[in-house]
Amino acid sequence: MASVLKVDKLDPQSGTALEIGTSGDTISVPSGATLDISSATLTPPATLPASSGVNLTALNATNLGSGTVPTARLGTGTASSSTVLYGDQTYKAEPGGVNTPLFSAGPIAAIPYISSGIWTKVPFSREWWSEGGTYDTTNYRWTPGTAGKYFLMAWVGLYSYDAADFYAQIQFYKNGAFSTGGTTSIGATKYIENDSSAVTTNFINTAIVEDDGDDYWECYINQNTGSNVYLWNNGHHTNFMGFKLIE
Repeated sequence: MASVLKVDKLDPQSGTALEIGTSGDTISVPSGATLDISSATLTPPATLPASSGVNLTALNATNLGSGTVPTARLGTGTASSSTVLYGDQTYKAEPGGVNTPLFSAGPIAAIPYISSGIWTKVPFSREWWSEGGTYDTTNYRWTPGTAGKYFLMAWVGLYSYDAADFYAQIQFYKNGAFSTGGTTSIGATKYIENDSSAVTTNFINTAIVEDDGDDYWECYINQNTGSNVYLWNNGHHTNFMGFKLIE
């Protein structure tokens, strides 16, 4: 027989423990009623029953003693080894990249000469190192093999005997042809003053170029002494290198 007990307060008959119901009973709070435990200490069971956490807004993550939160619950998008979680709580591709392909090559061991008035390919026949791409030590050319933007650098050392003042030019060739950045050639020019019977000089050319994946790059040089000048054939004074830019 159901009955209604109307009281303002329940206290235990003795001690400080008050038990409501018996094991197996269901104690329910009807819709519209409020169970206010804001000033009390609530000791939940070790395992909470499944329920919606939509109103759980102040969970301190430092109190998670064990276990992990599934990555799918941290944000939207696909969580994987190639994505990162951004501040807007979305998984996106990992930023940045690597500067490969890359290479560095030095000049031929024999001392080569550079003819006057003729564009001559610099014989970078010794590959110091390479990662990705292909450096051809026979044809002195680099094929990155991956589309993108690249930084190229060449520094060349020259020496000559009994030559008057002269100009020397260095130029990057793309696919065997004179290359330009827009309307400007990808090269450098230097005026060399010869105030003695012999002259040595170094100069550098740098460029940012775009490669479609199978383009290849070479370095050419020209001078106007009217006679031969010689290439300084060591890696300290003559070298060719390049690497991919991170986009």
